[in-house]
Amino acid sequence: MGPEIAATGELGREIVRRIEALGAISEMPDHLTRIFLSPEHRAAADLLLSWMRDAGMAAHLDAIGNVCGRYEGDRTGLPCLMLGSHYDTVRDAGKWDGPLGLITAISCVADLNRRGKRLPFAVEVIGFADEEGVRFASTLLGSRAVAGTFDESVLGSKDSAGLAMRDALTTFGLDPDHIGTAARVRGELLAYVELHIEQGPVLEGLHLPVGIVTAIAGATRLAASLTGMAGHAGTVPMLLRRDALAGSAECIVEIEQFCRTDLDGHVGTVGDIDARPGATNVIPGQVSFTIDIRAPSDAHRKLAVADIVRRIENIATRRKLQLQLDVTHENRTVPCAPWLRSQMSEAVAAEGFRPFELASGAGHDGMAMIDVADVAMLFVRCRGGISHHPDEHVDPADADAGARVLLRLIENFRPRGTTSE
Repeated sequence: MGPEIAATGELGREIVRRIEALGAISEMPDHLTRIFLSPEHRAAADLLLSWMRDAGMAAHLDAIGNVCGRYEGDRTGLPCLMLGSHYDTVRDAGKWDGPLGLITAISCVADLNRRGKRLPFAVEVIGFADEEGVRFASTLLGSRAVAGTFDESVLGSKDSAGLAMRDALTTFGLDPDHIGTAARVRGELLAYVELHIEQGPVLEGLHLPVGIVTAIAGATRLAASLTGMAGHAGTVPMLLRRDALAGSAECIVEIEQFCRTDLDGHVGTVGDIDARPGATNVIPGQVSFTIDIRAPSDAHRKLAVADIVRRIENIATRRKLQLQLDVTHENRTVPCAPWLRSQMSEAVAAEGFRPFELASGAGHDGMAMIDVADVAMLFVRCRGGISHHPDEHVDPADADAGARVLLRLIENFRPRGTTSE
């Protein structure tokens, strides 16, 4: 372990203090909510920028609202190792999802700065303004802007109050016509590395504080609609019914059963369902529901989606229901670069932990950043695997362990081409 920090755990304590400070910036005092281009976004950005500057970085807010800090190398203008995560939240969120990675990166740079250590590359830290997509139903806005893949058509998207993203950016003090200035090019980045809570129970079950991510699973989301015939609950015989809700229930169970018995690691979720007309004494005539399918590889996911669609079609045909299926979202699987995983494994082992690799079922900013740099992720254990919930928690000792591993990785980082991998 690094002699400067191993005994004291000061990095962990500093990270926890800052997690609490950032977590206090919320739309509602008792339910953490911090969404894109809100007053809370502005207050959080100002706090993060101050921490970046205190850590020895030049810091600014970019054209999409990302907070960006740069710690120069042993000479100015060098390509950078980029570290970061997001600082927006879901509604009624936990404190750790996103901010842990961002605050840990800032603390690691602060440690380098305290020791006056400069590296043969720059270190940049970025806090992405919108990863969750809560306000405008479009995810990875901050990282897509940095990767140069921001879709300007989403500027017309409106929030629940009817305000377009373009107007919200202007009100915030940003220029929607200059989002392109946030984009980076591949030659400026040596790699993108993100530390994040696991958001699952695997590390806890193995009694490991950290894990090395192999890939960020791709996801396909579909909107399904089944239409039958509404009717009186007391007068239509069971054998003559075209019950859209009963048909949907069979589809949902079929999706669950398919994914539970699959050996390729698929997971499937129906997270939202709407039955109409929605009366106790009326047979449902029309039901809409969502489907979310994820897998560690694109090939397996696409095969799974095709199989699930066939099964739903068969159910609809047998029950004489009209089916409408639309793909609403598709993200490819993003592999973490083997050369980066190797260096991360070395850092984990050097800090006294068993290197363990696992896939990420949740989406992360690396899904966008892969277009501009090789990516890697380090997971930190979270209690009960709970995330997107107020009970989300990371023990201070695990926060410290993650910080030590990340700091060691930074200090011993070898750009691609300087290693045999």
